Amino acid sequence: MKKQNMNRDWIATARTLSEALPYLQRYTGATVVIKFGGHAMGDEEQMASFARDIVLMNQVGVHPVIVHGGGPMINSLLAKLDIKSEFVNGKRVTDEATMEVVEMVLSGLVNKRIVQAINSQGGRAVGISGKDANMMVCDPVDPALGLVGQPVEVTPDLIHQMHSHGIIPVVAPLGAGREGETFNVNGDTAAGAIAGALKADRLLLLTDVEGVKDAEGSVITNLTIESVDELTRNGVIAGGMIPKTETAVAAIREGVRAVVILDGRAPNACLLELFTDHGAGSMIRAE
Repeated sequence: MKKQNMNRDWIATARTLSEALPYLQRYTGATVVIKFGGHAMGDEEQMASFARDIVLMNQVGVHPVIVHGGGPMINSLLAKLDIKSEFVNGKRVTDEATMEVVEMVLSGLVNKRIVQAINSQGGRAVGISGKDANMMVCDPVDPALGLVGQPVEVTPDLIHQMHSHGIIPVVAPLGAGREGETFNVNGDTAAGAIAGALKADRLLLLTDVEGVKDAEGSVITNLTIESVDELTRNGVIAGGMIPKTETAVAAIREGVRAVVILDGRAPNACLLELFTDHGAGSMIRAE
């Protein structure tokens, strides 16, 4: 009986691989930007699983770009260093002392952990930030918030060069100012801006929720820009989901083919979305 069950498992695995073929062909040569964040970043097992998925995507011809966050790690180090934060309308003011910690955590600790995880699975990842080669130039979001930046110019030549050499870029969401400043950029915002500049086929926003939900709490699998606007006006899309859908809409208007908001805690979420017929999470398209 055990042998029979194992054979069924093998047959199911083979069928899954066979059914993935059209999707593997569809995404060969495609650029996919993935915003990696949430609880998965702090879990070694989930980090390793994510890294394996990225290496597999790269192995079958997809060009992945990882953009990561790091808010909890930043908060932890600020607390350890006893650096007090000020808030304006609920948003942290990023002064120079805070910015030093932000850059240390994002470009150092978090970025290199992701790079190491991907390399440990047989990939070739290199960590960069939006400051490198002036890839992401920013203006202040609001002078009252200090060094919090909004990307205004994104030049993805460095990413193209890395992809041409089989390297997986891992990007810390830091931007260069026009007068030599370093700006802290929201991870989703950075991912959307980079995806738009690359005209990416997909932007995957990995979160700690299953996707965009309707009024009854069920995940909406397909949305358009119009339906996102309507759900937001009606208060169905609310709270922390609003900036994510705003990022998605902005990226689509910049030329990204589709954006998917999905649960990064789910095993193999990226592979399910790209290489199976049922996908994962909520897909947003222009129409």
